[in-house]
Amino acid sequence: MSVLVVTGTGTEVGKTVVTAALAAAAVAAGRSVAVLKPAQTGVAEGEPGDAAEVRRLAGPRVTAVELARYPEPLAPETAARRAGLPRVRPEAVAETARTLAGEHDLVLVEGAGGLLVRFDERGSTLADAARLLGAPVLVVAAAGLGTLNATALTAEALRSRGLECAGVVVGSWPVEPDLAARCNLADLPVAAGAPLVGLVPQGAGSLEPAVFRGSAAGWLSPEVGGTWAGVSRPAGAGSTPSS
Repeated sequence: MSVLVVTGTGTEVGKTVVTAALAAAAVAAGRSVAVLKPAQTGVAEGEPGDAAEVRRLAGPRVTAVELARYPEPLAPETAARRAGLPRVRPEAVAETARTLAGEHDLVLVEGAGGLLVRFDERGSTLADAARLLGAPVLVVAAAGLGTLNATALTAEALRSRGLECAGVVVGSWPVEPDLAARCNLADLPVAAGAPLVGLVPQGAGSLEPAVFRGSAAGWLSPEVGGTWAGVSRPAGAGSTPSS
Protein backbone atom coordinates (compact mmCIF):
# COMPACT_ATOMS: atom_id res chain seq x y z
CA MET A 1 0.00 0.00 0.00
CA SER A 2 1.36 3.39 -0.98
CA VAL A 3 -0.39 6.23 0.86
CA LEU A 4 1.03 9.70 1.47
CA VAL A 5 -0.74 12.17 3.74
CA VAL A 6 -0.31 15.83 2.83
CA THR A 7 -0.71 18.43 5.56
CA GLY A 8 0.20 22.08 5.91
CA THR A 9 1.58 24.32 8.59
CA GLY A 10 -1.68 26.26 8.25
CA THR A 11 -4.17 27.44 5.68
CA GLU A 12 -3.29 28.99 2.32
CA VAL A 13 0.20 27.48 2.15
CA GLY A 14 -0.32 25.62 -1.13
CA LYS A 15 -1.41 22.11 -0.05
CA THR A 16 -3.74 21.59 -2.98
CA VAL A 17 -1.24 22.70 -5.61
CA VAL A 18 1.48 20.56 -4.01
CA THR A 19 -0.91 17.60 -3.98
CA ALA A 20 -1.62 18.22 -7.66
CA ALA A 21 2.11 18.35 -8.41
CA LEU A 22 2.66 15.04 -6.62
CA ALA A 23 -0.21 13.52 -8.58
CA ALA A 24 0.99 14.91 -11.91
CA ALA A 25 4.54 13.65 -11.37
CA ALA A 26 3.26 10.19 -10.46
CA VAL A 27 0.96 10.01 -13.49
CA ALA A 28 3.82 11.12 -15.75
CA ALA A 29 5.85 8.23 -14.32
CA GLY A 30 3.11 5.80 -15.29
CA ARG A 31 1.54 5.35 -11.87
CA SER A 32 -2.19 5.29 -11.13
CA VAL A 33 -3.17 7.95 -8.59
CA ALA A 34 -6.12 8.74 -6.32
CA VAL A 35 -6.53 11.86 -4.23
CA LEU A 36 -8.70 11.74 -1.12
CA LYS A 37 -10.05 14.89 0.54
CA PRO A 38 -11.57 13.85 3.89
CA ALA A 39 -13.27 17.18 4.61
CA GLN A 40 -13.90 20.01 2.17
CA THR A 41 -15.00 23.26 3.80
CA GLY A 42 -16.04 26.62 2.41
CA VAL A 43 -17.39 25.25 -0.87
CA ALA A 44 -21.08 25.05 -1.78
CA GLU A 45 -22.71 21.91 -3.12
CA GLY A 46 -22.00 21.55 -6.84
CA GLU A 47 -18.90 23.75 -6.80
CA PRO A 48 -15.47 22.22 -7.48
CA GLY A 49 -13.45 21.54 -4.34
CA ASP A 50 -9.80 20.79 -3.72
CA ALA A 51 -9.96 17.21 -5.02
CA ALA A 52 -11.48 18.46 -8.27
CA GLU A 53 -8.76 21.11 -8.54
CA VAL A 54 -6.08 18.45 -8.17
CA ARG A 55 -7.73 16.47 -10.96
CA ARG A 56 -7.99 19.57 -13.17
CA LEU A 57 -4.29 20.30 -12.81
CA ALA A 58 -2.93 16.75 -12.74
CA GLY A 59 -5.25 15.28 -15.37
CA PRO A 60 -8.39 13.18 -15.80
CA ARG A 61 -6.54 9.95 -15.05
CA VAL A 62 -6.49 10.98 -11.36
CA THR A 63 -9.31 9.57 -9.23
CA ALA A 64 -10.76 12.28 -6.96
CA VAL A 65 -12.72 11.37 -3.83
CA GLU A 66 -14.29 13.68 -1.22
CA LEU A 67 -15.76 12.23 1.98
CA ALA A 68 -17.59 15.25 3.39
CA ARG A 69 -18.39 18.81 2.40
CA TYR A 70 -19.39 21.72 4.59
CA PRO A 71 -20.42 25.12 3.21
CA GLU A 72 -18.73 27.45 5.69
CA PRO A 73 -14.94 28.09 5.56
CA LEU A 74 -14.23 26.80 9.06
CA ALA A 75 -12.45 23.92 10.72
CA PRO A 76 -14.22 20.66 9.75
CA GLU A 77 -15.67 19.94 13.19
CA THR A 78 -16.97 23.48 13.58
CA ALA A 79 -18.34 23.57 10.04
CA ALA A 80 -20.07 20.19 10.48
CA ARG A 81 -21.60 21.23 13.80
CA ARG A 82 -22.93 24.50 12.41
CA ALA A 83 -24.34 22.81 9.31
CA GLY A 84 -25.89 19.96 11.30
CA LEU A 85 -24.00 17.43 9.17
CA PRO A 86 -22.14 14.24 10.16
CA ARG A 87 -18.51 14.64 11.21
CA VAL A 88 -15.63 12.95 9.41
CA ARG A 89 -14.11 10.09 11.39
CA PRO A 90 -10.44 9.08 10.99
CA GLU A 91 -11.58 5.46 10.72
CA ALA A 92 -13.59 6.35 7.60
CA VAL A 93 -10.61 8.20 6.14
CA ALA A 94 -8.35 5.21 6.71
CA GLU A 95 -10.87 2.73 5.33
CA THR A 96 -11.41 4.77 2.17
CA ALA A 97 -7.68 5.28 1.67
CA ARG A 98 -7.06 1.55 2.01
CA THR A 99 -9.76 0.78 -0.53
CA LEU A 100 -8.27 3.29 -2.98
CA ALA A 101 -4.79 1.89 -2.36
CA GLY A 102 -6.02 -1.52 -3.46
CA GLU A 103 -6.89 0.01 -6.83
CA HIS A 104 -4.15 2.62 -7.32
CA ASP A 105 -0.36 2.81 -7.08
CA LEU A 106 -0.46 6.01 -5.02
CA VAL A 107 -3.09 7.55 -2.76
CA LEU A 108 -2.68 11.17 -1.66
CA VAL A 109 -4.72 12.20 1.39
CA GLU A 110 -4.98 16.00 1.56
CA GLY A 111 -5.91 17.48 4.91
CA ALA A 112 -7.78 20.67 5.74
CA GLY A 113 -5.72 23.43 7.32
CA GLY A 114 -3.01 22.11 9.63
CA LEU A 115 -2.25 18.71 11.09
CA LEU A 116 -4.26 19.07 14.31
CA VAL A 117 -7.42 20.71 12.97
CA ARG A 118 -10.35 18.88 14.54
CA PHE A 119 -12.44 16.52 12.45
CA ASP A 120 -15.01 15.63 15.10
CA GLU A 121 -16.24 16.24 18.64
CA ARG A 122 -13.76 13.65 19.97
CA GLY A 123 -10.86 15.82 18.84
CA SER A 124 -9.82 13.44 16.06
CA THR A 125 -7.44 14.89 13.48
CA LEU A 126 -5.62 14.10 10.26
CA ALA A 127 -2.79 12.77 12.44
CA ASP A 128 -5.13 10.07 13.75
CA ALA A 129 -5.97 9.00 10.20
CA ALA A 130 -2.27 8.89 9.31
CA ARG A 131 -1.57 6.74 12.38
CA LEU A 132 -4.34 4.29 11.47
CA LEU A 133 -2.86 4.04 7.98
CA GLY A 134 0.77 3.87 9.12
CA ALA A 135 1.38 6.46 6.40
CA PRO A 136 4.13 9.09 6.17
CA VAL A 137 3.13 12.74 6.27
CA LEU A 138 4.42 15.41 3.89
CA VAL A 139 4.45 18.93 5.33
CA VAL A 140 3.68 21.89 3.08
CA ALA A 141 5.13 25.11 4.46
CA ALA A 142 5.18 28.79 3.60
CA ALA A 143 8.38 30.36 2.28
CA GLY A 144 8.88 33.44 4.40
CA LEU A 145 9.17 34.84 7.91
CA GLY A 146 7.35 32.80 10.56
CA THR A 147 7.44 29.50 8.73
CA LEU A 148 10.21 27.95 10.84
CA ASN A 149 8.20 27.97 14.05
CA ALA A 150 5.08 26.60 12.36
CA THR A 151 7.11 23.88 10.65
CA ALA A 152 8.92 22.92 13.85
CA LEU A 153 5.62 22.65 15.74
CA THR A 154 4.09 20.46 13.03
CA ALA A 155 7.15 18.20 12.97
CA GLU A 156 7.13 17.94 16.76
CA ALA A 157 3.46 16.95 16.68
CA LEU A 158 4.28 14.22 14.15
CA ARG A 159 7.17 12.87 16.20
CA SER A 160 5.15 12.84 19.41
CA ARG A 161 2.60 10.62 17.66
CA GLY A 162 5.17 8.29 16.17
CA LEU A 163 4.47 9.50 12.63
CA GLU A 164 7.08 9.78 9.90
CA CYS A 165 7.67 13.16 8.29
CA ALA A 166 8.28 12.48 4.60
CA GLY A 167 9.83 15.92 4.13
CA VAL A 168 8.92 19.55 3.62
CA VAL A 169 7.73 21.23 0.43
CA VAL A 170 7.53 25.01 0.09
CA GLY A 171 4.08 25.47 -1.37
CA SER A 172 4.54 28.86 -3.00
CA TRP A 173 8.11 29.89 -3.70
CA PRO A 174 8.15 33.61 -4.59
CA VAL A 175 9.45 34.96 -7.87
CA GLU A 176 11.63 37.38 -5.89
CA PRO A 177 12.36 35.71 -2.52
CA ASP A 178 13.37 37.99 0.33
CA LEU A 179 16.20 37.35 2.76
CA ALA A 180 14.04 35.29 5.13
CA ALA A 181 12.81 33.01 2.33
CA ARG A 182 16.34 32.46 1.01
CA CYS A 183 17.65 31.62 4.48
CA ASN A 184 14.71 29.32 5.12
CA LEU A 185 15.85 26.99 2.35
CA ALA A 186 18.66 25.91 4.68
CA ASP A 187 16.71 26.30 7.93
CA LEU A 188 13.47 24.48 7.07
CA PRO A 189 15.07 21.00 7.08
CA VAL A 190 16.58 21.77 10.48
CA ALA A 191 13.23 22.93 11.85
CA ALA A 192 11.46 19.87 10.47
CA GLY A 193 14.15 17.30 11.13
CA ALA A 194 13.39 16.14 7.60
CA PRO A 195 14.63 17.06 4.13
CA LEU A 196 13.39 19.83 1.88
CA VAL A 197 11.85 17.79 -0.95
CA GLY A 198 10.39 20.44 -3.20
CA LEU A 199 9.71 24.04 -4.09
CA VAL A 200 6.51 24.74 -5.97
CA PRO A 201 6.69 28.17 -7.63
CA GLN A 202 4.27 30.92 -6.81
CA GLY A 203 1.46 30.98 -9.34
CA ALA A 204 1.87 27.34 -10.34
CA GLY A 205 -1.84 26.70 -9.84
CA SER A 206 -2.63 29.34 -12.46
CA LEU A 207 -0.59 27.65 -15.16
CA GLU A 208 -2.34 25.90 -18.03
CA PRO A 209 -2.88 22.28 -16.94
CA ALA A 210 -0.67 20.93 -19.73
CA VAL A 211 2.17 23.21 -18.63
CA PHE A 212 1.60 22.30 -14.99
CA ARG A 213 1.78 18.57 -15.76
CA GLY A 214 4.93 19.00 -17.79
CA SER A 215 6.64 21.01 -15.06
CA ALA A 216 5.49 19.29 -11.86
CA ALA A 217 8.23 16.67 -11.59
CA GLY A 218 10.86 19.41 -11.76
CA TRP A 219 9.46 21.01 -8.61
CA LEU A 220 9.81 17.85 -6.49
CA SER A 221 12.79 15.77 -5.42
CA PRO A 222 13.20 12.07 -6.27
CA GLU A 223 12.13 11.17 -2.72
CA VAL A 224 8.58 12.19 -3.64
CA GLY A 225 8.60 11.16 -7.28
CA GLY A 226 10.18 14.16 -8.97
CA THR A 227 13.45 15.15 -10.59
CA TRP A 228 14.37 18.31 -8.67
CA ALA A 229 18.06 18.18 -7.81
CA GLY A 230 18.29 20.77 -5.06
CA VAL A 231 18.73 24.47 -4.39
CA SER A 232 21.00 26.93 -6.10
CA ARG A 233 18.87 29.76 -7.54
CA PRO A 234 15.45 31.37 -7.01
CA ALA A 235 12.42 30.11 -8.91
CA GLY A 236 9.80 31.82 -11.00
CA ALA A 237 6.45 30.40 -12.07
CA GLY A 238 8.07 28.22 -14.71
CA SER A 239 11.14 26.96 -12.90
CA THR A 240 12.54 26.01 -9.52
CA PRO A 241 15.93 26.24 -7.85
CA SER A 242 18.21 23.44 -8.90
CA SER A 243 21.72 22.30 -8.19
